[in-house]
Amino acid sequence: MWLILIKLAWRNIFRNKRRTLIAATAIGIGLAALIFVDALMIGMSENMVRTATGSFLGDAQIHRAGFRDAQEVALTIQALDDVTEGLATEAIVEHFTQRVLAPSMITSPANVSAIALVGVNPQTEQFLSQIDDVITEGVYFEGDSSRDIVIGAKLAEILEIGLGDRVVVTVAQAESGDLSQEMFRISGIYHFAGEEMNSGMAFVRIEKAREMLAIGNAAHEIAIKFTSLAYSQDSTLPFWKTFSQHGNEALSWIELMSQLNAILEMTKVSKYIMGVILFGVVVFGIINTLFMSLYERMFEFGVLRAVGTRPFGMARVILFEAGALAIVSIGLGAILGFVLTAIFAHVGIDYTGIEMTGVTIQEFIRPVMTVEQFVIYPVWLFIFTIIAGLYPARYAAKMVPVDAMRRSF
Repeated sequence: MWLILIKLAWRNIFRNKRRTLIAATAIGIGLAALIFVDALMIGMSENMVRTATGSFLGDAQIHRAGFRDAQEVALTIQALDDVTEGLATEAIVEHFTQRVLAPSMITSPANVSAIALVGVNPQTEQFLSQIDDVITEGVYFEGDSSRDIVIGAKLAEILEIGLGDRVVVTVAQAESGDLSQEMFRISGIYHFAGEEMNSGMAFVRIEKAREMLAIGNAAHEIAIKFTSLAYSQDSTLPFWKTFSQHGNEALSWIELMSQLNAILEMTKVSKYIMGVILFGVVVFGIINTLFMSLYERMFEFGVLRAVGTRPFGMARVILFEAGALAIVSIGLGAILGFVLTAIFAHVGIDYTGIEMTGVTIQEFIRPVMTVEQFVIYPVWLFIFTIIAGLYPARYAAKMVPVDAMRRSF
């Protein structure tokens, strides 16, 4: 019986090939659009997270509790040696680096500007940030001079200085609050897509920064790169509790950039909303197609009812036709979605330079295809199609044989 209904459904939907093809194409385009948008959002999310964590932030960071809010140079990481020893033996940690951070003033013969002075270890910092990759003039801490400083292109423009020029950096020491000044030579100029890093940060060797702040061998921040970015998104990981001791706090990029995480969550919600809208449009297309097919065969349905076909049997014919239409639509939509996504994944979409929630996109966005896109969405489309078919199926089931045969003439 089921095999007969399946054969009948396929034969009926292809009675009018043009109408079926148009309807299936319209439904398939909706499915393809959903697959492509989902892939695009995944690609955009991965791009933004990769940019945010790879530029300077890291997958996670360790600070003294309260440092992020107060930015007081006296709030250095407690039990630093124990923390670094623990990180060195942690299996999920690929790289980490210590940093010294301090608000400061940088002065040139032409101008003065407030900046965040960052003391870094060049050997380990290269694995956590991209400063060394975006040097446009000069070098990134070559040699052993302690008075080299690397600044952004925008800051160099503000200070009206260039490579080899000298600047004076002023900071307040941690314990006494006394001002400490040092003269540096511009050894490198970098250019990030982000305006904040270009104009508001300067990098020196960590030893010189510690000396200026009089904090010994302390550090304000440890940036961490995990072996997999997925670890930073796992809030149940024992890592967070292990390194949030001695008055310190270990935080993932999700907590460090809560605005970015909120935007990424909103993109998921917007994807679901768009899916509901697309499927809503698809439902009306399915109902219209099934009713057109139904009205063309009113006499046949009237005869079926007249010879004793039960209402449920009439409804099953329509539902099987809806299922057949869904399968054709899913095939077309999956092929179109795959081709469209594959093309843009290869070519990429150029949104470089656009800033969102403090993250400036630095590379082409490439949609990311997943197996779920070609399983979950088609399944939902099939379910929606069957649900949409319930209305014309109910109409066919309640059909009066005499009225149906009379209406067909």
